[in-house]
Amino acid sequence: MDQRRADPRGELVRPYAVTRGRTEPRQDIALEAVLSASATAVAESRFAGHDKHRIATVCEGRAQSLAEIAAYTRMPLGVTRVLVADMVAEGLLTLHTAAPAVGYEERMNLLGRVLSGLREL
Repeated sequence: MDQRRADPRGELVRPYAVTRGRTEPRQDIALEAVLSASATAVAESRFAGHDKHRIATVCEGRAQSLAEIAAYTRMPLGVTRVLVADMVAEGLLTLHTAAPAVGYEERMNLLGRVLSGLREL
């Protein structure tokens, strides 16, 4: 039996090590936020570490949401969120926002309309 498979702590330590112990991202990025990477950014990400290079490669040529990036790279969402926020700050990823910034009340109204629409289906 593989020693790494026998010890569940190995899977818990790695995400903590990847983010250098950080659990909160530099900036708040929504799950549905769309991100992309240019070919230049992908080339530069090779020097930023394996995980960041994987994220940049996933976003090259096709914009991806934060949730999709986590799924494609098979990294925990919390780890992906921290790394993606770092990459946006470093200029390795471009964060695209389609909607203007809205307050809490507007977001709650939008969510209510979405839920109503789903219930009608």
